[in-house]
Amino acid sequence: MTDTMTEFDSILEALHQAIEKTDAAAAIKTLQQADHDETAKLIDRLSAEDRQALFGLLTPEQGAEVLERVYYFQGADIIEELSAEVAAPFVAELDSDDRADLMNELDQADSEAILEELDEDLAHETRRFMAYPDGTAGAIMYSEFVSFQADMTVEEILNDIQTNRKKYIEFGVQYAYVLSQDKQLLGVLPVRNLLFASRSQQASEIMIPNPTTVHAYDTIEELEDIFEEHNYLGLPVINKDGCLIGIIDRESTTEALQEAATEDLLKFQGLMGKEELRSMPLKVRSGRRLSWLSINVVLNLISASVIAMHQDTLEAVIALAVFLPIISDMSGCSGNQAVAVSMRELSLELISPKEFRRVFFKESSVGLINGACLGLLIGGLAWLWKGNAVLGLVVGTALALNTTVAVCVGGLVPLALKACRQDPALASGPILTTVTDMCGFMLILGLASLCLPYLV
Repeated sequence: MTDTMTEFDSILEALHQAIEKTDAAAAIKTLQQADHDETAKLIDRLSAEDRQALFGLLTPEQGAEVLERVYYFQGADIIEELSAEVAAPFVAELDSDDRADLMNELDQADSEAILEELDEDLAHETRRFMAYPDGTAGAIMYSEFVSFQADMTVEEILNDIQTNRKKYIEFGVQYAYVLSQDKQLLGVLPVRNLLFASRSQQASEIMIPNPTTVHAYDTIEELEDIFEEHNYLGLPVINKDGCLIGIIDRESTTEALQEAATEDLLKFQGLMGKEELRSMPLKVRSGRRLSWLSINVVLNLISASVIAMHQDTLEAVIALAVFLPIISDMSGCSGNQAVAVSMRELSLELISPKEFRRVFFKESSVGLINGACLGLLIGGLAWLWKGNAVLGLVVGTALALNTTVAVCVGGLVPLALKACRQDPALASGPILTTVTDMCGFMLILGLASLCLPYLV
């Protein structure tokens, strides 16, 4: 691990020196020495001034290569630090899908300013790709593909490949696509078929007809199902007229599903909106976190008010203070498991927001069993610790009941929020926390108040 860190530090120092000396060749050489995954880390360690200086040294092609090796939100930070005139050439060199993703990360004013600087056709294509909703085929497809007319001969196709080999190599060609005169998709042409066909044969004779296709508004879950069922490397995307408009590959679909899951997790933890990086300005980072934490302060005051109502009981049986956070935390963990299952099933469309009764019975069954087991465990420990069976009964019962409540609330809250067209990933956490804390404190302190003569 130490050797790895030392190597990274030396690369970072070499990059700093290249930027200070405005040595473009040295900067490129240093970036090429880094592993593909380390580029994002290197860019993150540079100051805003150094990043601007670095991109001032790079050609559009070199800058685009760097942008493709960092995360989209890092690329957006870099582009926003540059003027539209300077940024546009870098953006123009990106692949169509990367370009649209990057532009969607920018503020609207910045993205429009850069689009105005692009070639008219390129700007039109980029706007079209940007318009597709997240989680659809259109949002992750790319327009760089190789296609041929159905009446072209194998010899004509091979000559075209030779003429444009440098461009086609960048496309990562696995298949070519056979189109009609009006751009309708007729078939798929594997490279292997070209190699073994007669030079005089036409594309229509050696293509695979009627290929599996998808549409731009198909969801990534639907795409993943097709890739799981068939051993495809890519899928053609067609419009309503059957014209080929883009390609989806298996890797992009898997990455999109992983990114969606990561985004849900970040929202669930209160890291809303654009991803936070430690290279961002201190004021921005602080403000984003405070906006979420301020809400939690209000919610926690509700839970604290329950403790204040039972202050006399807590003072009489000080041992209860030890079990308050245990009951709150353990119930919260159980509730979070139910939240995760509901969110997963909602995202996969395995349940609908209307299935309250089914989810309630499923989760309450789990809650009763797990609550009883956890209650017996913590109640037994309380009894052994203080030698008071009533204390064990109070603590165990409170945990058992609160776990059942937490699991039911955790399972149902995402459905209720989805039904109200709210984001369950964003709001389920604080609602669950408030309910489990309030109910947990009320249960243990309420039961302790009823049994107070047997506890003191």
